Formats: sequence, structure tokens, C-alpha cells
Amino acid sequence: MAAPAVVLFDIDGTLVRRAGPHHRDALIEAVRRVTGLRAPLDHIPLHGMLDHTILSIMLRDSGVRNAQIRAWMPAILEQAQCVYLRQRPPALHDKVCPGARTALTRLRRRNVPLCLVTGNLSRIGWLKMERAGLREFFRFGAFAEMAADRPGLARLALAHARRQGWIGENTRLWLVGDHQNDIGAARANNVRSLAVATGVSSRQELQALEPDLLLDDLTALDPEVLLRA
Repeated sequence: MAAPAVVLFDIDGTLVRRAGPHHRDALIEAVRRVTGLRAPLDHIPLHGMLDHTILSIMLRDSGVRNAQIRAWMPAILEQAQCVYLRQRPPALHDKVCPGARTALTRLRRRNVPLCLVTGNLSRIGWLKMERAGLREFFRFGAFAEMAADRPGLARLALAHARRQGWIGENTRLWLVGDHQNDIGAARANNVRSLAVATGVSSRQELQALEPDLLLDDLTALDPEVLLRA
């Protein structure tokens, strides 16, 4: 049955923030295990990027050729997820962004399907949601290993929603994120963008890209706005 809206959510900076070093450490350790390289990532602007893009930059900066990166990447992605799950990061309930839990609860009460669109690898993203107590809200996730870029991930989530029959003639489609790349992904897929200034991007930086809706955080979200906009 078609829903009144389908809403796609980014994770880091949108739903949780300051989640600790475990994700970063898992990427570094995965590269070491597969390649033997100790590739740093302190110089890489991680926010808004997909995990496989971060790993590619780490390897290129270590002098690895693109053909070798492609050959190593599947094993590195697998190892990164194994390491993260084995670390079993601490509970993230206190890292949930302001208003996020309430917003998700209110949208679910209105029968709005919620999906993840995130640069995290799948097992990392789902475990973050579990540790934050938010896993139950999401029906589907599009993760880093599933597409080359963030617009591609949003496209996958929307295709899943159409197959499920959630999208009808009057269904409102939204992508919620805290980075300029989230706004770009929404625009590339012809869906509305809701930007929240809870990540590293400032309100001014987000406003410059003219999202359809800009909030300081999800505390200010009136779910009815997403249903009738």
C-alpha cells in the first residue's frame, strides 16, 4: 500500500554523532590485515564520504595503484566489518542526535516507511543503529558497498520502496542528512532534502545549497510538514 511519505536518513551527524573511534579504527585495521600497510586517514575529510571511497584514498595516498586497489577492496570491506563487529562498540544511546528518536517515532506512527542511506558499510551501519536503539525504525538500508556514490545509494533505496509498493502518486519523498552531499543526492534523485545542522557542516554551508527544509536539529521537525510539503 502506498504511504503518505517515504523518508531516507543518513546516519553519522544526522541520527548519531561522536560515536567514537571504532569505525575509523576498523578501516585502518582492515587495510593492515589485507595489505600489510599502515595507512593513516587523519588527513582525509571523512564526513559525507562512503567507506569504500575513504579506503581508496588511504591506499592511493600510500602509493597503491588503482588496479591493485580494486583487487584488494572486497577483502578490505569484509575485514572492516568483521573488525567493527568484533570490537562491539559501546552503547550509543547517549550519542543520538537531538530530536532524532522522537522524530522517528512520530513518523512511524504515521505509517511512514523509513530507510537508511549511508556511507557506512552495511554491518557497521546496522550495528550502529542497534547500539543507538534505533534499529527497529528502519525497514531497509542502502549502504556503502551497494553503490559508487551517495546518489546511487538513494536511487537503490527508492527502487526498493517502489518494489514494496510504498510509493504512489501522492507519496512525498525526502532525504534527511547533515552534509552537502546529502542535499546533492536528494537533488540527483528528484526528492526533497531536509538538512540538519547536527554534523560538521554549518547551517550557513547547508543553506548555501538551498535544501527544501533546513533545521538546527530534528527537535524542530513537525512530521506533518513532510507529509504535506
